[in-house]
Amino acid sequence: MLNKERVQEALCRVKYPGFEKDIVTFGFVKAIEVSENNVYVETEIVSSSKEVAEELKASIEKAIKDLGAGRIDVVVKQPKPPVEKSNSQSGKNMAPHIKNFVMVSSGKGGVGKTTTTVNLAIALASQGKKVGLLDADIYGPNVPRMMGVVDTHPEIVGQKVKPIVAYGVEMMSMGSLMEGGQSLIWRGAMIMKAIEQLLRDILWSDLDVLFIDMPPGTGDAQLTLAQSVPVTTGICVTTPQQVALDDTERSLDMFQKLHIPIAGIMENMSGFICPETNKEYDIFGKGTTKPLAEKFNTIVIGEIPIEPAVREGGDAGKPVTFFHPSSETAKRYQESARKLWECIEKVNEEGGVSNEAIQPTMGVNGSPSACSSK
Repeated sequence: MLNKERVQEALCRVKYPGFEKDIVTFGFVKAIEVSENNVYVETEIVSSSKEVAEELKASIEKAIKDLGAGRIDVVVKQPKPPVEKSNSQSGKNMAPHIKNFVMVSSGKGGVGKTTTTVNLAIALASQGKKVGLLDADIYGPNVPRMMGVVDTHPEIVGQKVKPIVAYGVEMMSMGSLMEGGQSLIWRGAMIMKAIEQLLRDILWSDLDVLFIDMPPGTGDAQLTLAQSVPVTTGICVTTPQQVALDDTERSLDMFQKLHIPIAGIMENMSGFICPETNKEYDIFGKGTTKPLAEKFNTIVIGEIPIEPAVREGGDAGKPVTFFHPSSETAKRYQESARKLWECIEKVNEEGGVSNEAIQPTMGVNGSPSACSSK
């Protein structure tokens, strides 16, 4: 017998395009009505993409048809294209006083995503911008250690929390709000709620940029962020090995599906600089990221080598960009930060809305400029 419970069970097998979770788990199913052999399903999604809506509608219709339904009516509600600044699909903004949001993501863990985020934030702050850093990697919050504030507890003001300031950057992390070494065994819904609270309940200043260090992969945290704030642009961090690039492609595909302009790909561990000779060796390969960047119409925003000072600084809470500004790595982070700001300005000049593919264009020096749209 066809009933609401059977329909909902079928919808639990319908994955949201580009993600591993189903539309029921994400909370996108808003209504199910069954009358004799006829079924009506209403969904509400965060994407304004016509292709995503069509793919989802077809998947829903197939799932219900397999139950033996006669007439099937599927409504997929989408947000209207925003007039005000909103690069991701949602018009919602939990922190409207923050001018720009930068999502730093990676397809897999261990590629140096947090090291990249920390040093880009410090580099941009040193260039005169007002910068914040939100550690949204709930399960592995490493930002406090890398920023040298492991034993620093934030100040509570009423019902809100003041961010911790280090190296000219405002910072907040779940690691600063819980006991060291304590594990978080949370389901997706709790992760989504935690990220919303970190955006809403922290007393961020009127920042030029808030960097958001995401957990690896594509899932609840990424989708929650895209629903919560208008993400100005995204950076994907990878290493040169093919196994990392395979996962990086998924992360870049996620940016496109969420209509987040891609500032570029950061190729981390791109060569090794010998501390004795300052000579660079391509021990992991170098330049392997460029074909992937071309495929997604973006650029390699930086090639960051391995230097002992980077690892030592990360462990000791003394970021290389701040403590070793004359090092080759620090110089490359500074250049990447300049390219990132160039991207942010371009997105804002174009109205803050970008639902089309991002294309690289030639800069004044003949090199590709970051985050250019066609």
